[in-house]
Amino acid sequence: MTCGLADRSDGELAVLACGGQKAAFGTIVARHKQALHRLVVRLIDDEDEAVDIVQEAFIAAHAALPRFDPARPMRGWLTRIAVNKARDWRRRRIVRRLISAVLPDDAVEIPDDVPAIDKAVGDRAELARVNAAIARLPGNLREALVLRAIEGLSQAEAAEALGVSEKTIETRLYRARQRLKADLDRVDFPARGAKG
Repeated sequence: MTCGLADRSDGELAVLACGGQKAAFGTIVARHKQALHRLVVRLIDDEDEAVDIVQEAFIAAHAALPRFDPARPMRGWLTRIAVNKARDWRRRRIVRRLISAVLPDDAVEIPDDVPAIDKAVGDRAELARVNAAIARLPGNLREALVLRAIEGLSQAEAAEALGVSEKTIETRLYRARQRLKADLDRVDFPARGAKG
């Protein structure tokens, strides 16, 4: 029965999952978890936290599945849920930082939000520089850039995922690229471990 599920569309799987077929939702998860994980890592720049956020997104998606329109793309719907979970995580992180700034150092232990070290071979310093520049973008610009330029969503899919108009996506993408270019064109002093 599971073999036949792989051939089903996301809409069909959603209907089956709503009907109580657990393996159908498992197929949806297997089909989309890598793309959502990549997306969330790029949005929050924390590989370990991204795993938890994606899991939270799938839990929320499962709970909301009866409201999913099977005629619409599943990827856009799941992307919107994951983006919202990433936004929630960023808000909680800001609150934790504020609390740690107000309380004495020994009152609250809050882990540093150090960016994950890229495991890929190649020009790691340049990749780290670009990732850091993307991480410095305001959240709304970073989301538009990641969805369109990195994850390859269409303008309409990105707009649906973020709950904004296509024109807003176009504007945010333009601004993100401008800021990214300005940031990368700046002459930076060598960062930790980076080659100058």
